[in-house]
Amino acid sequence: MSTSASTLQEEGSIDEFFNVVATETLALFEHLEFDFFSEFDVFAPARGGRTRDHHPPELFRAFLHCYYKDIYGIRPVTRELQNTVVWLSCGFDRPPSRDAVDRFLTDLEHVVDEVFDHLVEQAAARGLLDMTYRIDSTDVRAMPSDPDASKNYDPTAEEYYYGYGCTIVSTGAKIPIAAEFTESKQAAEETAMRVTRDALAVAQPIWMLGDSAYDTLDWHDLLLTAGVVPIAPYNPRNTDDPLNIKYRVEDRIEKHSDEIQLKQSILDETYNRRSQVERTNDAVKDCGLGTLRARGRVHARAQVFLALCVRLVVAVTNYERGDNPGSTVITV
Repeated sequence: MSTSASTLQEEGSIDEFFNVVATETLALFEHLEFDFFSEFDVFAPARGGRTRDHHPPELFRAFLHCYYKDIYGIRPVTRELQNTVVWLSCGFDRPPSRDAVDRFLTDLEHVVDEVFDHLVEQAAARGLLDMTYRIDSTDVRAMPSDPDASKNYDPTAEEYYYGYGCTIVSTGAKIPIAAEFTESKQAAEETAMRVTRDALAVAQPIWMLGDSAYDTLDWHDLLLTAGVVPIAPYNPRNTDDPLNIKYRVEDRIEKHSDEIQLKQSILDETYNRRSQVERTNDAVKDCGLGTLRARGRVHARAQVFLALCVRLVVAVTNYERGDNPGSTVITV
């Protein structure tokens, strides 16, 4: 991840340092609303129990800041939040304890996918989604000490890796809008269907692109029924009588519609846009998905969705600050 921030020791004065924080770290928070955390019962204090020392939005901002700075784990995050400028910029009135940080992350694990959905809605409300969706799966590499991870094969890299997987639907400027944490990079068709439905629930595109792994009848028919054109390369697999088509949608349209006609040149031109999904995957990896420090499936899943949240926050920040001449655009 590339940033323009400097450490306190490298700044010529404390005023310059505060200026750097104002143009970078604080920019991650100033354009988004986090009031939705009050909707989650998991963050409510137990009846008759101890109240929270810090509100969830403050701690969520803290994790956004830390993930953006490649800081992971309870101890490193707690240590980072001892920095006065950092805890003030996140909205704390005093630095949080290690127990408060740990408790928040434990609670967040129950609702982190819903938090992601709320941020997707805020990105969609700004018109950051376009008419082309892309679906793809990526590897999520874990530490050898993770007991829940497993050895998986990555056909793209033609190598084995130890870890998990994540199926992501993205659109616009490297914006993830739906995702599912999986046991391996090669996800089941059921996962593709579920993530596709989640993406369509956000907004309806014109096109949805996937590689040959998505050449299934159910996926195509789901999208066509919704009024979306799916484009995935036809995979003849083991058939003895392969169809004379390049994309599965050609056959589905011929079977189900006498009115719709799509030239192969249009399908080719549109499918060429699929490469953006790789840039989205890389951007999310830069936000934490590529540096999985958590151990155990539950903790790993939380880190994956937090990385997706960071990417959304960066995208919204870039959009908002792009309208301000002379502002610093955050790069991920």
